[in-house]
Amino acid sequence: MLDMTGIKYTAIPSDADESFTPGTPPDEVVCMLALRKAESVAESYGKDAVVIGSDTIVYCNGEILGKPKDREDAARMLRMLSGREHMVYSGLALVGFNKKVSEACGTSVLFRMLSDSDIENYIESTEPMDKAGAYAIQEKGGLFVERIDGDFNTVVGMPLCRLGILLNSEFGYDILSEGNKLVNAHTPGEKA
Repeated sequence: MLDMTGIKYTAIPSDADESFTPGTPPDEVVCMLALRKAESVAESYGKDAVVIGSDTIVYCNGEILGKPKDREDAARMLRMLSGREHMVYSGLALVGFNKKVSEACGTSVLFRMLSDSDIENYIESTEPMDKAGAYAIQEKGGLFVERIDGDFNTVVGMPLCRLGILLNSEFGYDILSEGNKLVNAHTPGEKA
């Protein structure tokens, strides 16, 4: 996603602990995890850079849906989302120059009713296996989405509008100017 903005960055995997206490509100979970990721990279990268951390979860029926453990878990999540509205939260954290900023963005997503065949075929594609809530709206999973209310990029995994605002207001970094370089902290296996 950062490639779309033209930001010059280096992607560095984070080994941050992604556990959280059950019952923690979903917006707090994504803020906490995004901040952990950014801080873990900032410790080894140095304080003279802005490190971006992000984390995304799906929240449906009072349950936080992360990445599925296996095919059966993916099928369970997709059945839960079928025909329902749910929330997708992405946390965004920026760490650098002795400053830390984090916030959560939420977007409502409505899935159409899914057949057993829809679910089986989608899981067969392997696309849902490393995605929060077992789907990728920007890929084949977008075929299930009837409506969204909020920022599409939040569902994809990084609220770019808020990123631009926070970089400018908190760090004086204007995405539209040339010559700036950032560090993006992400979990190994995630696309930066």
